Amino acid sequence: MHIVERRNWWFGITILAILPGIIYMIWSMATQGTPLPLSIDYTGGTVWDMRFEQPVEPGAVRQIFVDAGYDDTSAFTFEEGRAIEVKFKPVDAAAKEQLRQTVIDQVGPFEELAYRSLGPTIGGETGRAAVVAVAIASALILLYIAWAFRQVPHPFRFGTAAVIALIHDVFVVISFVCIMNWIAGWEFDSLTLTAILTIIGFSVTDTVVVFDRIRENLRRHRGEGLASVTNRSILETATRSIATQITALLVLTALLVLGGATLQQFVATLIVGFISGMYSSIFNATPILVAWDEKALLYHGPMPSAGPERVVAA
Repeated sequence: MHIVERRNWWFGITILAILPGIIYMIWSMATQGTPLPLSIDYTGGTVWDMRFEQPVEPGAVRQIFVDAGYDDTSAFTFEEGRAIEVKFKPVDAAAKEQLRQTVIDQVGPFEELAYRSLGPTIGGETGRAAVVAVAIASALILLYIAWAFRQVPHPFRFGTAAVIALIHDVFVVISFVCIMNWIAGWEFDSLTLTAILTIIGFSVTDTVVVFDRIRENLRRHRGEGLASVTNRSILETATRSIATQITALLVLTALLVLGGATLQQFVATLIVGFISGMYSSIFNATPILVAWDEKALLYHGPMPSAGPERVVAA
């Protein structure tokens, strides 16, 4: 099975996967002034903390706000399920009182622990911090992989390919959430950022497993070209990578089915991201190495022995 030789197919699939997100960002920027459907975590809103006499389902409380027209509401429990934090768009005093009475009628009496507003300035700072966090993580991953593979010719190519693969995963997640925004009104919230950072970690781990096998096979099969060694390494690690991801996906699927409405977006995003990470490690990161190598014509012959030597162009 010649995976790297069919890399144009995989790159085409990659473009199709991220294209909806790119189209959405262009459209959203032109019509709404923001590239993504951001939740109140980033645009500002209201946080209402309630403590009930008995544990309650956050989904039931959230549904009250959704039925009242606040579709972007999120709800989370704390204090062993007796307290709920609800985030929604700002409302006036009359609307708040109506919501309070509806919650009491449908869920039960509660004690108001806090009622505060999150301004757009704070939300904007959170959004910028999210972008900086992803950028810093990408830079550190690039440097670490380049250092870890310093005995391989052109180690920065390995780091760059890994970063390109994780950027692909981020854009796949963006495309998924944007599509779900059209379908179900999903928005980017703090849990989406958490999911993206988690996906980056899993994706890079999977990529490093494949890269490590490439490094080993370059030493074992010195007479083979990089494309042949890379294809061999993918086939040798594919079973392990797929088995690891399937194990995680089974757990996430159970959470998706049984976790309730408040976890649905977070878990679904993780599932899509993990599948994308498995795909990008095999069909993006390693083919990028081969494509780059063949275009640059800098790799000729077998890998040198460990040490300061490097293979150079003839």
